[in-house]
Amino acid sequence: MKISIELSLYPLAMDNFKDEIWAFIKRLRQVDGLNVVTNGMSTQVFGDYDLAVNNVMREIKRVHSTTNAAVFVCKFISGDRSEAEAES
Repeated sequence: MKISIELSLYPLAMDNFKDEIWAFIKRLRQVDGLNVVTNGMSTQVFGDYDLAVNNVMREIKRVHSTTNAAVFVCKFISGDRSEAEAES
C-alpha cells in the first residue's frame, strides 16, 4: 500500500529555523524507498505506507525532542499522488 504525505514544519522561537527545516528534509531524503519533493510551501513524501509513516513520525518526534517548540501541518493521502501530479 502506498501513501502520500504533505507536511510543513514551523519551528517556533528559533533563530536558525531554516537550518532546522532543511535538516528535517535532508534526513527524510536519506531514507531509501522514499521520494521526497519540496517546494516553497511544503514537503511531500511518497512511498510505501509503513516506511513513509514510520520515518515521518520518527523525524517529527526528533524535532519535538530537540527544539523548544515546533508546529507541523500534515496531510496523509492514500495512494501515490506523485504520479497524479505529473499527469496534471
